[in-house]
Amino acid sequence: MEYRWQIEERLPVNQEATPLRHLLQRQWLLPKRLVHYLRSRRQVLVNGSYRPVSKTVAAGDVITLNFSGDEFRTPDSSYLPDPGPLTVLYENRDLLVVDKPAGIKSHPNQAGEVGTLMNRVAAYLEGTNDAAYMVHRLDQETSGAMIVAKNPVVVPILDRLISTGEIHRDYLALVAGVPNPARGIWDLPLGQDPTDVRKRKVFGKNAQPARTHYRTLAVNDDRALVVLNLETGRTHQLRVHLAAAGCPIVGDPLYGTVAAPRMYLHGVAQELVLPFSLKRERIVAKIPDDFPQF
Repeated sequence: MEYRWQIEERLPVNQEATPLRHLLQRQWLLPKRLVHYLRSRRQVLVNGSYRPVSKTVAAGDVITLNFSGDEFRTPDSSYLPDPGPLTVLYENRDLLVVDKPAGIKSHPNQAGEVGTLMNRVAAYLEGTNDAAYMVHRLDQETSGAMIVAKNPVVVPILDRLISTGEIHRDYLALVAGVPNPARGIWDLPLGQDPTDVRKRKVFGKNAQPARTHYRTLAVNDDRALVVLNLETGRTHQLRVHLAAAGCPIVGDPLYGTVAAPRMYLHGVAQELVLPFSLKRERIVAKIPDDFPQF
């Protein structure tokens, strides 16, 4: 059987002996469905030979995983290549972290649409064996670091790492007002705003848990510079939590009260756990020149 994607990793010297199934599902966070395909098709190799997942692996072993494509619900990327400026902050075999400019959409909303960040990433990867796969998104008005997968294998892994808080996303916001207290956690569920389909609301319709950690960095008159960390990732979470605290983001067209050339929210850093190697990387996106200086 031909395969389209291959993952090959040598287990590090500090890897304890463990059943192969444990490595795949608990350490590497592969979904059971993918492990089933690898096992049933004998496409999980240890040092070049098939090994049952009940058997043990240890430091120094080379693990090879072969995927043909039909294991995935969405094996093919549908983003049309559309070249445009793209700042790549980090890249390895499995993913990119790119610096999204304010004012462009993260991804298309309909078939054939171009001009979005994912179209630019698709153009960047064109001609390689990789493609652009969505992991998370930033609002059109938000700038900063955004993770893009290069193959479908790592998409569910990155989803799991984000949902469990293993990947930390830090944001910088200029807000109208001063948070009180200066640091803390907003634990306010978010749902749909029944009066405006574009908006979200604290305790809105079908509200889901939402937690944001925040810390005030500087204050200048009635404005503040705030660093925020997402514990959950609900739509418009930072924007709604800040507005609910009486400190809407300057330039926010939906929840703000102060007009500005752009919405001053920037994804300043992503602290990653890299799939398979499990190494940690902190990727920083430079604060844009159009962001006000304090």
